[in-house]
Amino acid sequence: MLWLIFGGAVLVAFLGGLRAFERANVATIKSFLAWLAALGGLSLMLLLVLTGREGIAIGAGVLFGPLIWERWRAAHPELRFGPRTAPPPGASSPPPGAGSMSRDEAYQVLGLAPGASTAAIRAAHRRLMRTAHPDVGGSDWIAARLNQARDTLLGGTRRR
Repeated sequence: MLWLIFGGAVLVAFLGGLRAFERANVATIKSFLAWLAALGGLSLMLLLVLTGREGIAIGAGVLFGPLIWERWRAAHPELRFGPRTAPPPGASSPPPGAGSMSRDEAYQVLGLAPGASTAAIRAAHRRLMRTAHPDVGGSDWIAARLNQARDTLLGGTRRR
């Protein structure tokens, strides 16, 4: 009798899932399938590690790692650098090269302590521009602020 009740519950859950799948839009279905693949990859890696096959688990990590990382970043947008499309409300947008940014503000924009070395300034600028550049979906405003901060701290002298 218990198996009959359990089977009925599984059938109702399956039919409910089909109904939700039928009403979902394409983006939701793609997101669900990506999460399913990411969780399946994590489960596979855990199972391989627990059975003593660490080498194959590393291979599975290489295969599923980018998908897991993408899903994690999509689930935690607050961990990205600032807004993506517009400046924060009430923020002024000085034109690049206007020189109105103070050195303290430039250190804050780059996330550095005052007195950071030239190499640290360049590394912070490069790291932040990887996600804030408009070519990778970032904001023009943020990219301009990062460039202005770098130019303020380095005195406008750029060397590659």
